[in-house]
Amino acid sequence: MNWLAITSALWLGMLTAISPCPLAANIAAISFVSRHVGNHRRVLMSGLLYTAGRAIAYVALSAAITAGLMATGEVSRFLQKYLNEILGPLLILVGMILLGMIGSGMSFNIFTGKIQEKAERGGIHFAFPLGIIFALSFCPVSAGLFFGALIPLSVRNSSQVLLPLVYGAGTALPVIVFAFLIAFGGEMLGKAFDRLTHIELWVRRITGIIFILAGIYYCLTHIYEVNFRG
Repeated sequence: MNWLAITSALWLGMLTAISPCPLAANIAAISFVSRHVGNHRRVLMSGLLYTAGRAIAYVALSAAITAGLMATGEVSRFLQKYLNEILGPLLILVGMILLGMIGSGMSFNIFTGKIQEKAERGGIHFAFPLGIIFALSFCPVSAGLFFGALIPLSVRNSSQVLLPLVYGAGTALPVIVFAFLIAFGGEMLGKAFDRLTHIELWVRRITGIIFILAGIYYCLTHIYEVNFRG
């Protein structure tokens, strides 16, 4: 496993975390964690359990998908032969989603609001299922990054656990950061949140443009066989 793949998975997770729909879920998680303000141990434990829930949910889902893809010999051979051709249009599609060109306003939530409310009323042990609930609540940006970017990255690197685990940790990174701020520096909380909301739009736009450019490059080199090396 190379460090570029691990760094890419972490970046995809962090980008997912600060995108509007997942950010709203993380804000709800932060409010859940902050109920125990004054009790450093409970705040940090809630944040860690929430992170574990998100990471395990993504690992399980990714492992099921990648294992299913690689288990069938024909599918495996197809991906080995055509994955580079598929990546081009896929990266362009994800880039368009990140730029808000398609899919805005859509979301998918596998759990009901009542389950979320029950978790939010519970003790710190409910942070774990809350992480699973929010991880499996997809909107266009998070779905595009997970299914359109992380899954191909995992298949390409034959990683059913490590890359999804890193991605899941990245998606919960704001909650961990804010858990530390709540526990040890509450006065810094407002400033940190303001900065996060301000940079999200530009980070998403820049990444979207990079995805589209990378997708065009893959299309030109692997579909149209353009040689840029002369």
